[in-house]
Amino acid sequence: MTARTYLISGLVAGLLAGIAAFVVAFTIGEPPIDDAIALEGAAAAAEPHAHDGTEEAGHSHGEEAAVSRGQQAGPGLATATVAIGVALGGLVALAAAAAMGRVGRLSPPATTALVAGVGFVAVALVPFLKYPAVPPAVGSGDTIGARTALYFGFLLVSVVAAGVAVAMASRFARSSTPYAATALGVVLYVAVVAVAAALMPGVDELGTFPAGLLWQFRLSSLLTLTTLWGVLGFALTGFVGRAWATHRADVARRELAASL
Repeated sequence: MTARTYLISGLVAGLLAGIAAFVVAFTIGEPPIDDAIALEGAAAAAEPHAHDGTEEAGHSHGEEAAVSRGQQAGPGLATATVAIGVALGGLVALAAAAAMGRVGRLSPPATTALVAGVGFVAVALVPFLKYPAVPPAVGSGDTIGARTALYFGFLLVSVVAAGVAVAMASRFARSSTPYAATALGVVLYVAVVAVAAALMPGVDELGTFPAGLLWQFRLSSLLTLTTLWGVLGFALTGFVGRAWATHRADVARRELAASL
């Protein structure tokens, strides 16, 4: 059970997770994006009417994109999701390797599952709830820098709070029950992120964007994130569990051989 074993398992699990996330994003996430782009194009086409009541036939509002929409939704999306999955798998695997033996009496597979679960909550779910994804045609280009800074600032708070909560729960578990230690960690994390969410400003630039389409887009985004983390956690835990079983069998054989 070395860091190399964890890392290789994490890269393979991340690859599988990236492929699964691409399937979900392509089948469920792309239709709402296409609808949002269509709305954005319609709004852009109507701009001349708003200014002078005229619109030249064939008027273009900008050069064609260097990458077509089909390439973005197909090869581009696949490359992005697989790359993110592999990188995330490696990071989660190394985090699980670092946590091995440091989280109560949990076995390596259980520790891996815990790290993946905490990672999903702290990195994906909670930041999404505070600053959910927005489709094209929503938000001003002038505020994209500020909105990005707010998101990553809250993400940092969430990750640090999760790390501190797990460390405190692990230390408390030495002198208490696992249930009490888990409750302490959850309460500590929820308290910190709740205060941060209340203090940090919200973002509301939806305007007249259709609520139904917004719901579809955000639901598909959350499903993609859940698929990515779910497949990653499940596969990585399985790989680590198999390596742990092999390791224990080897140790048992050596002990038996030494006792003869």
